[in-house]
Amino acid sequence: MKKVFNPPSVRRPFGHYNHGLLVPPGASLLVTSGQLGHGLDDKVPEDIGAQAELCFEAIKAILAEAEMSFADVIRICAFVTKREDFPVYMAVRDRYTLDPKPVSTLIIVGGFTRPEFLVEVEVTAARITC
Repeated sequence: MKKVFNPPSVRRPFGHYNHGLLVPPGASLLVTSGQLGHGLDDKVPEDIGAQAELCFEAIKAILAEAEMSFADVIRICAFVTKREDFPVYMAVRDRYTLDPKPVSTLIIVGGFTRPEFLVEVEVTAARITC
């Protein structure tokens, strides 16, 4: 069982995440590369919400291939190109995250490998095997 850490000496999380999660010994660990908002057809939607959906759907497929799910995600790290896209990205993220909420980092960046990309998401997941 994952243990949540939100110490009373640290401000509560701003959103749906935890400050720390402890995974027990013996858990299987999966780390993904950053996933961008494009499909198999290589088309990139113009809006952040649709791109974020594609990122999380790609992560969902990677998790499934590893016999995991979003319940196993312990860390999300996301990168967006515009501060005003935070709420839309977080609404998509929150539809995929389960309890206990993973730890989460959201960073504003200058851009990605192609200018049409607005968001990139990577996760770390741990499945308890004991």
